[in-house]
Amino acid sequence: MTRLFLLMVMMSATILTAGLWIPFKAVVAQELLELAWAESQARQTETRPWPWADTWPVARLSLPELGQSMIVLEGAHGESLAFGPGQVLGNAAGPGPVVIAGHRDTHFSSLRHLEQGSELKLQTRSGRWYGYRVDNVRVVDSRYERIDTGLLDDDTLLLVTCFPFDSFDNRGPLRYVVEARSSHPPVGGNEHDPVQIDTVAGL
Repeated sequence: MTRLFLLMVMMSATILTAGLWIPFKAVVAQELLELAWAESQARQTETRPWPWADTWPVARLSLPELGQSMIVLEGAHGESLAFGPGQVLGNAAGPGPVVIAGHRDTHFSSLRHLEQGSELKLQTRSGRWYGYRVDNVRVVDSRYERIDTGLLDDDTLLLVTCFPFDSFDNRGPLRYVVEARSSHPPVGGNEHDPVQIDTVAGL
C-alpha cells in the first residue's frame, strides 16, 4: 500500500513538473529574447538569445489594437518559430517587402482579429518604428499559389500563418495571409525571388 502511494505521488509530481516546464520555458525564453533585442539595439549587432541558438532578434512587431508586442526572429525554421514569429524575407528597415511567419496557435493566433484598416508597427534594430495598415486579409492554398515578392510593392508587410486556426492538423495546405501597407513607403527597391507559401507549412 505504501509503495502504491509513493508511486502515485511520484507520477503526480512528474506530470505536474512536465506541465509546468512548458510555460516556464516559454516565460524564460521571452525574457532572454527581450534581453537579446535590447542588447542588439544597444550594440547594433546580431545578438543570440542563448549560446546555442541558431537565430536572433531582427525586429519587434506590435499589434496596438490588440495590445500585443512580440520579438521577430531571423528565419522560419523550427527553433525560431518555437519562440516567436520568424522573418522569412526582407528587412524591416527596407527597402523591399517583409514577410513574417508564425504559429497559428501561439504568437500569430491573434491574426484572426485583424481586419482591413488595423494598425501594425514594426521596429528595427536602430529603434525606428515603421507604421502599417492592413490592406486585406485572405486565405490561400499553398498548393496552387505562391508569394511572388517580385510583384509586391516595397512598402508591403505580409504576416502568414496556417489556417484554420482551430484545426488539429498542422500539415494542411491553407495559409492565412494578412497584407499591410506602410504609412510611409521607403525609397528605392530591389528585385526579390518568389517565396513559396508552403515553406511556412506546419505553422
